[in-house]
Amino acid sequence: MKPSEIEEVEIDLFVEALRLRHGYDFRHYGRASLRRRLLALQRLFGVAHLVDLLPRLLREESVLSKVLSALSVPVTEMFRDPEVFSVLRQEVVPVLRSFPRINIWQVGCATGEEAYSLAIVMAEEGCLQQCQIYATDINDAALATAEAGIFHARRLALYSDNYRLAGGKAKLTDYCRAHLDVMEMDVALRRAMVFAHHNLVADGVFCEAHLVICRNVLIYFDRHLQDRSLALVRQSLVRGGYLCLGLQESLDAYAGKEEFYPVDRLLRIFRLRADGGGR
Repeated sequence: MKPSEIEEVEIDLFVEALRLRHGYDFRHYGRASLRRRLLALQRLFGVAHLVDLLPRLLREESVLSKVLSALSVPVTEMFRDPEVFSVLRQEVVPVLRSFPRINIWQVGCATGEEAYSLAIVMAEEGCLQQCQIYATDINDAALATAEAGIFHARRLALYSDNYRLAGGKAKLTDYCRAHLDVMEMDVALRRAMVFAHHNLVADGVFCEAHLVICRNVLIYFDRHLQDRSLALVRQSLVRGGYLCLGLQESLDAYAGKEEFYPVDRLLRIFRLRADGGGR
């Protein structure tokens, strides 16, 4: 069945039902992106109108996971934007290494490729053992993939190139086992990570973090939700902690931007001032 164009009132009704019934608030997500994903959801369920899904959303718990998966399409890759990982390696990790314990929070981890990239950097810089990477998302299906640490090997060549450009010190295959059409990440990397369900929109501070990676999450939010999310991230950071955003995101409109100073403004890496904010 071909889905019809979604009316604004349908979006409002669906989003409100999702919030009231299940506690997930998409009211402040970017409207254009939300509309595209809701159309994909209609196709998935084979309904002509979005409102036809409302009874199932309200009454069938099993529908929720499919809805969240459709509304939070995981887009990621290992060492995405390798220059960002290169600067993290050169400018941020040497400071983090001075802490007896390092907490890293990756917000919106999707299927986990970037979390494993972080773990590889920490391993190569000699501080994986003192590091705990908390990788969170609202998409339970994506989290299950991340926790398993098994990815399609067809992207291994791309990932290897990214790894090299990010300043990799060995070969990417030293950190995974490729067989048939999959690559399985090394168990030592998985031991340093905790994958958990966390709703950035509705939940509170997840951990006390020395580094927060929140890349390509804010671009899906309107200004209100961006401000709320950045405030939550700021509260989670220790004094002098670091924040890494996506290349299309910034702190320019954030009310608390003066609490941060740029480590690399172009690559969106910032540090919370030691005398303000944080813990």
